[in-house]
Amino acid sequence: MDGQISNPTHPTPPRTEDDRLGRLRLVRSRRVGAVTFHRLMAEHGTARAALAALPGIALAAGVENYEICPLGVVQAEAKQGRALGARLLVHGEAGYPAALTDLPDAPPVLWALGDLALLDRPSVAMVGARNASSLGLRMARRLGQGLSEAGFTVVSGLARGIDAAAHEAALEGEGRTIAVMAGGIDVIYPPENAALAARIAALGCRISEHPPGLVPQARHFPLRNRIVAGLGRAVVVVEAAARSGSLITAKAALDYGREVMAVPGHPFDARASGCNMLIRDGALLVRGPADVAEALGAPTLAEPDLRLPVQPPLPGPQAPRRPLKDVALLHSMILSRLGPSPLAEDQLVRDLKLSPAELAPELLNLELDGRIARQPGGLLSRID
Repeated sequence: MDGQISNPTHPTPPRTEDDRLGRLRLVRSRRVGAVTFHRLMAEHGTARAALAALPGIALAAGVENYEICPLGVVQAEAKQGRALGARLLVHGEAGYPAALTDLPDAPPVLWALGDLALLDRPSVAMVGARNASSLGLRMARRLGQGLSEAGFTVVSGLARGIDAAAHEAALEGEGRTIAVMAGGIDVIYPPENAALAARIAALGCRISEHPPGLVPQARHFPLRNRIVAGLGRAVVVVEAAARSGSLITAKAALDYGREVMAVPGHPFDARASGCNMLIRDGALLVRGPADVAEALGAPTLAEPDLRLPVQPPLPGPQAPRRPLKDVALLHSMILSRLGPSPLAEDQLVRDLKLSPAELAPELLNLELDGRIARQPGGLLSRID
């Protein structure tokens, strides 16, 4: 069909252990991130068929001698996860968090340790500064305990500062808290949160999309943040600088159609500048847990709509989804034009003779996969 797939096969939930291991093997194969995984499954229907197609797709992108992840590697990962007492949750099967299922970059697999029932209960994500002020920590504790006692699960990233305070307070409430790990489910970062992580595994739940034993790298934290944003019905930002990971989480929440809320701070405090910007742009101002609970429980939540405005789609017909081979070739072309020295995005658009609308989603996919980095001034560089 000239490379076009008019009716891609719809993937079915995994039915056997071999099928589950096949999907794990697919996502652990080189250059297969979450978005690529879902495209492969949509085009080929089964993990076995997608794995068989991978070497040809890689070759079309200029990658020779491509090898898929060996079966023994994922078998060892599964054995290690079971030894930790964790459970493997595969996208599409029962037990996988419903809140993440329809996200375009939903984690293909998750390792979960603790009370898995929390993954499908109403959740609120809380994020904020690592170097939080004493007032910020007090507010995080108040929100964490209050929301937990109100029946919400508090989701955060187990980082220093606001994250840790929110987890601790939720444990003191009803114990409802989920920690999304940036590395393997057994790799605690930062190390000083080891005792807190152990309590969360005992009373709450820890999850990770990465294999056990993986030490987190810088590129893993934005990936973790998207899961934090996706699990919550809302994201509450307690303290955040104008340029921070917390605002990345807030942006992801908007992209997923979640509510964004923020605690205001003093205009002279740089740690509150990001929160104040969010409120200026339409986020709900939060004074305490009652504000969050009322917003999420009220039947007239959408009036007025207090979410940040989402960029409307460009007018005109939307471009059809590219076949995966074309996507792989385009990624190869993008990476071949980028190097350690920054290149202006406008120049890349001219070099590739594509419209910004065509290029933007693939740049985002490469950024999420840790292949490229954005720099101030609209500059892009390749990460080797």
